[in-house]
Amino acid sequence: MDLSPFGKGRIYLATAAGTLFCICVALFVDSFNFASMPPDRLMRAIMINVFLPAALAGPPIYFFMRKLRDLRVAHDRLATLASTDPLTGVLNRGALTALIEQKLASDDSASVRGALLILDADNFKSINDSYGHEQGDIALKLITDAARSVLRKTDLIGRIGGEEFCVFLPGATQLTADAVGERIRHAVSVVPFLPGDRLHRLSVSVGGAVFDRRLPLSDLLRVADQQLYAAKQNGRNRVSVSPIVHYESVPAAAA
Repeated sequence: MDLSPFGKGRIYLATAAGTLFCICVALFVDSFNFASMPPDRLMRAIMINVFLPAALAGPPIYFFMRKLRDLRVAHDRLATLASTDPLTGVLNRGALTALIEQKLASDDSASVRGALLILDADNFKSINDSYGHEQGDIALKLITDAARSVLRKTDLIGRIGGEEFCVFLPGATQLTADAVGERIRHAVSVVPFLPGDRLHRLSVSVGGAVFDRRLPLSDLLRVADQQLYAAKQNGRNRVSVSPIVHYESVPAAAA
């Protein structure tokens, strides 16, 4: 029996428990009269106290619990739609930002250090111009799936722009951030993207900021964006990740 929050098992269990409660209440209320009843009348009274509440209470309880589950499912779907990018299935910018800020502000020791990566699809405009926006959407989905395939369950990924994604790695060190960035870059580079049955190599540039103290998200994004700009300037299809302290005085990257 499925007893998950969205399973029918909970409906059946709640219906049975509610019906049993109503039967017990009916028997308790009528029990004060049982002592004065002859055996045949007592048996009939017990039968009435069992079957009448079951018939009257069971269906309404089942109906109510089913509607409650339907509302829970609908609410969950709406929450998912509100926080998910409809094209790629990852978090949208608002949901990702809220979750990262929540983690940065938490007392969890893993949130005191970590890394933030920004991924940008290289030469993406040429894909849309050459093959059309439908193929561009397919390319974005492939890039997203490739990136997600190398991340841990505790990592966060979201789409923050047209072809730009952000990955948050709680507890990550410089070595871990470099390795994850390189795994993402490599995973994307071997994706079989075949617009018009012709192989087109995809690639991403990755910029990242590693932190070991509590910092605002705006600082992490600024430094990661600087490193992304450096990766683009150095030829694209590259990973550039550095501790944030080394780049606090570096001016913001040009748009």
